[in-house]
Amino acid sequence: MASNTPEPVDKSFIDVRNESSGAERILQFIEVASGDFGSPIPENDDAEHDFFEKGRDLESAFVNHKYTEAEKKLLGEYESLDYLPPHSKVYRQWLHQQPSRIDWDHWVMMGLIGFLVGTFGFFLHQFIDILAELKWEKARHFIEEGNFAYAWLWVTAISILFVFISSSSVVLLRPSAGGSGLPEIIAYLNGTIVRHIFNIKTLVVKFVSCIFAVSSGMPVGPEGPMIHLGSLVGAGCSQLKSSTLKIKLPFFKRFRNSEDRRNFISAGAAAGVASAFGSPVGGLLFSMEEVSSFWNMKLSWQTFFCCMVSTFTSDLLNSAFTAFQYEGNFGLFKTEKYILFQVVRRIDLNIIALIPTVIVGMLGGLMGTAFTFFNLKIARARRKFLSFIKSKRVKQILQISEPIIIMVIMGTLSVYLPTLLPCSTFTCDHSSEKSECLLHNGIRVEGNVEFYNCPVTKRENNSSLFNMSYNEAATLLFLTGDKAIHHLFSRETHLEFNFMSLLVILPSYFFLACWAAGTSISSGVVIPKMFIGGLIGRVVGRFMVEAFGVQRDLYWAWMDPGAFALIGAAAFFGGVSRLTMSLTVIMVELTNDVQFLLLIMVAIMVSKWVGDYVTHPFYHAQLELKCIPFLDSEPVILFDGKKNLNLELFEAGHVMSSPVVTLKTEVSVSHVAKLLSETNHCGFPIVKKLNGTSTFFGLITRCVFI
Repeated sequence: MASNTPEPVDKSFIDVRNESSGAERILQFIEVASGDFGSPIPENDDAEHDFFEKGRDLESAFVNHKYTEAEKKLLGEYESLDYLPPHSKVYRQWLHQQPSRIDWDHWVMMGLIGFLVGTFGFFLHQFIDILAELKWEKARHFIEEGNFAYAWLWVTAISILFVFISSSSVVLLRPSAGGSGLPEIIAYLNGTIVRHIFNIKTLVVKFVSCIFAVSSGMPVGPEGPMIHLGSLVGAGCSQLKSSTLKIKLPFFKRFRNSEDRRNFISAGAAAGVASAFGSPVGGLLFSMEEVSSFWNMKLSWQTFFCCMVSTFTSDLLNSAFTAFQYEGNFGLFKTEKYILFQVVRRIDLNIIALIPTVIVGMLGGLMGTAFTFFNLKIARARRKFLSFIKSKRVKQILQISEPIIIMVIMGTLSVYLPTLLPCSTFTCDHSSEKSECLLHNGIRVEGNVEFYNCPVTKRENNSSLFNMSYNEAATLLFLTGDKAIHHLFSRETHLEFNFMSLLVILPSYFFLACWAAGTSISSGVVIPKMFIGGLIGRVVGRFMVEAFGVQRDLYWAWMDPGAFALIGAAAFFGGVSRLTMSLTVIMVELTNDVQFLLLIMVAIMVSKWVGDYVTHPFYHAQLELKCIPFLDSEPVILFDGKKNLNLELFEAGHVMSSPVVTLKTEVSVSHVAKLLSETNHCGFPIVKKLNGTSTFFGLITRCVFI
């Protein structure tokens, strides 16, 4: 075998031998875990560490994570990807025979990926709307009649059914479909092989599990799974082949390489964000800032086009349908559908608003780090508990039961918590098309609040005025997360939610969302992050209203609880994820509130600075928890635990395994097969004897053989 022209190898033989050495051991670890993709961590790995020990879950973003010896071994089990083709003589000859490179087929594929991702987004949200309305419509009927026991039984029963379908499909059919999938996508695009994340079975289970998880009312959202679904579409559509379905279409063959596949996956992830939020520019920036490790200008243009097609497709289909009911407005992009959290009433800013914005940013950063920290601790406690159970069947039952327990608690709170809070009276004037609803003190309130069991409508002397009452807690808990967030962001509704309802819901929802993020369902944490942040910001806004009153003067109008709910959502989101550019654009595109752009930027920057000094970003912390290798763009190398060394001080020999495993220019197939099965190295130097000395001729990677 020539050094640059390896002979064909019996792939089935190599695959079997290699699976039993490295990947098989990873699968064994997965069996003892739960949550996102199994979280393959050794049993009792945290037994010798204190709860608040620095360097584990409580660690600055400027220092490295401390791995145990068992975790380091697991890190070594993963294989890396080589995105660039080997520059061999055969490859150069092949390049010479190719025509001039054109990119029209890349644009066609990007458009196709965008269309499919947008269609997936449309169907996902339509199914969620149908199932969520099915659940709460019947519950409202029972509550209006005063039958709280029946309401609780109905909500609990249907929620348990939904969660059971969601969790059992993940646990029993495809564990790789659990969670958001973002950490694994980040790792893959960074150059680490993660098994099963781009399989068509994963796509189907991900889609079904996400629908039922979000519809059940659990404190989760569909945005994370939409990003994974977008990546799945990008990976599968660009290759036009499937080992599961046993198909291999004769189209776009030149895309069947690691580099093109990586780029289409990056674009698919961006399209998923664009479809989920209606944010094409935010999707592009999200993929560039958080997901992708390799980027260039051409990919930016192509991804932008993919996001544009994805957003257009989902918005076009949503314009005509609500819960699959045709409304006859096909092609009419209504703002309430096109902009997810549209802010209708504008407020002028004042430079003084920077002071409370910084405070909200600090709170968002601290609460965001607390969310990350306790989520990691819950994940480790879950894994430790499951490690004591030897029966695989019992473990699966417990993994399925955990989200059901969370849902029972959430359903109980949703039905009974509002009974502990009083009703708020208001009056609506229906004399015009746009009815105005006011509280008893003349402050505006939204008309689509939840009445719960509050007194029925009374009309004032045959006039256009209707006296009503609503329940604040039910308005936030009886709706899907996006509708509740819309209430929090509403402007000039200073007194729509009082301290009691906000401060009771905040800790309970925070804990349940922190617990749910990591269970065996397909779900994301974007909607919970925005809801929690909105509650924090709304509380700060109410403090200002209590201190300074309801300000109607133009100079002080910025003291609006709804405005600070938006700032709080951005701050908490940033405190958890540490996103900056993409998060700013997403928040503006979600609300169409350019006026508050500066305050959103300030809150996000402050929350990031605060968060970076306490914990690692949420998705990077998840990678460390699961022991999935990830190479940061600017890795931290500490000398004696203090000095950060310059990477240029290191040579390849400092990180190479010793002794070096080499290959001669001519070797047998059996020798290569044995070498691959007995080592985990991803590259092998090619050497040749010249004058009695082994001379380096080149490097051949594992992926060339298999």
